[in-house]
Amino acid sequence: MQPWQFFVLAGLGCATAVTFLIRGQGVMAVLLVSLLMATTTLVGIAALRALRPLVSDHEDRSTVIGERTRAALEQEKANTLRTIKELEFDRAMAKMSEADFNEMSVRLRARAARLMKQLDAGTGYRPKIEADLLKRLGNAGESKASTHAERACPKCSTPNDTDARFCKNCGERLS
Repeated sequence: MQPWQFFVLAGLGCATAVTFLIRGQGVMAVLLVSLLMATTTLVGIAALRALRPLVSDHEDRSTVIGERTRAALEQEKANTLRTIKELEFDRAMAKMSEADFNEMSVRLRARAARLMKQLDAGTGYRPKIEADLLKRLGNAGESKASTHAERACPKCSTPNDTDARFCKNCGERLS
């Protein structure tokens, strides 16, 4: 059972008990007490969501699913790093105090580190990218992949990439 489910069940139980106790008081009293119980439940859930990250040791390493999420994380990381640069510029121009700079810098650097950890958690894309590349290239990609062993340099026998035109070791033109 999740902690938030406890608050919902406790709120429903309290509302039922109070409704049973004041059943002779009229409809308005029952509605007001039910509203009070619902509000108490929502406040409890909000307090749980606010305090849980502060007391739990759970590291925020959500998996990156899909290109859209990865792109959003990359954009957020770029924005955070840009904000750090602007903050350092403002401090250099004496637009903020050292205490304010330290406070904001620590928060932004922690955010950037968390974003980088999330992006690193989504590694392992190379096989997917290569499969997608072969799929997009179609038959041309298959023929190039099969000739990978034939792309050795005739002069120095260094293996080169399939799309290389010159040897990466000696610079000889590949045929």
